[in-house]
Amino acid sequence: MPMGFKEVSSATIFCLLLLFCLGCRCLASELVTSQAATLNVDASPQSARKIPETLFGIFFEEINHAGAGGIWAELVSNRGFEAGGPHTPSNIDPWSIIGDDSSVFVATDRTSCFSRNIVALRMEVLCDDCPTGGVGIYNPGFWGMNIEDGKAYNLVMYVKSPETTDLTVSLTSSDGLQNLASTTITVSGTSNWTKVEQKLVANGTNRTSRLQITTNKKGVVWFDQVSLMPEDTYKGHGFRTELISMLLDLKPRFLRFPGGCFVEGDWLRNAFRWRESIGPWEERPGHFGDVWHYWTDDGLGYYEFLQLAEDLGAAPIWVFNNGVSHNDEVDTAAIAPFVKDVLDSLEFARGSADSTWGSVRAAMGHPEPFPVKYVAIGNEDCGKKIYRGNYLKFYNAIRQAYPDIQMISNCDGSSRPLDHPADLYDFHVYTDSKTLFNMRSTFDSTSRSGPKAFVSEYAVWRSDAGRGSLLASLAEAAFLTGLEKNSDIVQMASYAPLFVNDNDRTLVFMG
Repeated sequence: MPMGFKEVSSATIFCLLLLFCLGCRCLASELVTSQAATLNVDASPQSARKIPETLFGIFFEEINHAGAGGIWAELVSNRGFEAGGPHTPSNIDPWSIIGDDSSVFVATDRTSCFSRNIVALRMEVLCDDCPTGGVGIYNPGFWGMNIEDGKAYNLVMYVKSPETTDLTVSLTSSDGLQNLASTTITVSGTSNWTKVEQKLVANGTNRTSRLQITTNKKGVVWFDQVSLMPEDTYKGHGFRTELISMLLDLKPRFLRFPGGCFVEGDWLRNAFRWRESIGPWEERPGHFGDVWHYWTDDGLGYYEFLQLAEDLGAAPIWVFNNGVSHNDEVDTAAIAPFVKDVLDSLEFARGSADSTWGSVRAAMGHPEPFPVKYVAIGNEDCGKKIYRGNYLKFYNAIRQAYPDIQMISNCDGSSRPLDHPADLYDFHVYTDSKTLFNMRSTFDSTSRSGPKAFVSEYAVWRSDAGRGSLLASLAEAAFLTGLEKNSDIVQMASYAPLFVNDNDRTLVFMG
């Protein structure tokens, strides 16, 4: 199990339920009884209900650093220095200096060579006689970089300096004393940015390492887009192999992404934007996920989610923003640009390699279309006053352009018919163990003539389950038996959240 991570999935609850039942059986075997019992099981095909192949899948949201610092293998946090911004030069977190204020000074400015992420880091070395080892900057990654002996790590960074200077790039322990890998890079004096690529091979293991860049020469050096990725990622697609193996074991039939509330944002300016998460990673601006309160560089973007679904053999379910955040919204009369944006996203996924957006996908290395056949119009937005108006605009436009795509409404149709067209509807439930256990009959009386149910988020509250409990697992297992029993109307189900980093348990339900 990777350090700091626990798999959070409904798949484990069946094992727990089995152990519980076996325990009951052992206890029963110790009881002396003179009575015999006969159990008749009708296993004929006529008595069975076929469970849809789509029933069990996974829901991935960028929450609890599940992506940045989690399944996405990038080791550098805030690699483009964008999180601090050009007006807060002291906030380059988690970057820090090596040396002191008398020997080195760093600040951000707007001198980047990338138009969509304009912030760069300016480092001025002030010392004529610098201390042994030099001065510079370091990045601890996400609570430490897990560097392993013998493994290779690919460094990419952009630098410029008006004078020729030598930079030492190293992987060290968190205190800088243990050197795991090191290389020297010569930066020729120029006003132009230079892309530097190096491979670092670790000669030791340290699970809380850092990347550091130092020099002994007085002068000024600029840095931007400093990336460190393990050479070994799943199929070379940028995902951590050991975490992907866990997902493969689940055999998910679908992947819902990228949220969740991450899709909406507390404010629309911080909502997930698919256009800004595609193309070369160096050019992606990244954004602040204000719902879960951390920066993401969007290296894990729309294209990568589609790629992940393909790697898992899972149907992609694209959840997009419908003009609504937690605090502001776009009126239906002005929603047309959002609708056009979503149609473009679908062309990116499904269009031919010579279409406008399909050609962008092809240029990224995937000429064949991705089979997007499900979209969710918003996330938990049914209660917003403009939701239905906006929903219909998206629904009608997508139905016309892609008649085969199944559309998912945010409005719950389990107890009353929907007042708008939909192929499926979202059903979310987070509650205590007792309540969820009793909800196993929720869909017993649901109309069979309406759209299918997608139980896309369910879990027992953390306040009831702590960091995981048998009671919570049994409650969730009981709830799932109700979904299986009603699988003629319940088409899909997924637990939330999928992954949790122990260093950022912002929102955890079962633990």
